[in-house]
Amino acid sequence: MSETNGIGFSSRAQFEAHWLDCVARSRGLLQMFDPDFAVVPLGGAEADAALRLFLSRGGVIELAAHRGGHIERNYPRFLRLLKDYSHRISCRVTPRGLHQLTDSFCIGDGVHIVRRFHCDHMRGEAAFDAPALTEISRERFASIWQESLPGIHPTITGL
Repeated sequence: MSETNGIGFSSRAQFEAHWLDCVARSRGLLQMFDPDFAVVPLGGAEADAALRLFLSRGGVIELAAHRGGHIERNYPRFLRLLKDYSHRISCRVTPRGLHQLTDSFCIGDGVHIVRRFHCDHMRGEAAFDAPALTEISRERFASIWQESLPGIHPTITGL
């Protein structure tokens, strides 16, 4: 694939397929940002299996969200994953000052990316083995991560 072109998508099925492909291609680091992860398939069986395989091979997940309530209420599989691999998963919640950010993306190893241009729509782009196409999102994620605070815990009490 050429580094100058991404693969466009406009449906939930296409987004989920590209997201799973990004997870499968990644070996060391997944960085994910979404306002609430309501559309990202973190709660599905296929995603659970893919993420468990990624983590069992030594991968690390960094997840940032504006709100963690949707994950805590609707993704018990991800919460089990978080409990089982708490040493490899870090979840943070953004401060109110960043809540104007409305895109959504998953970066794998700094060279793969699946991003939706706006969290309310399925239109987006995927690119694999294309570090130049991930550069802006990697920089944005680093800024988001730096300003965010720990959040989203595997139990209600945060233990």
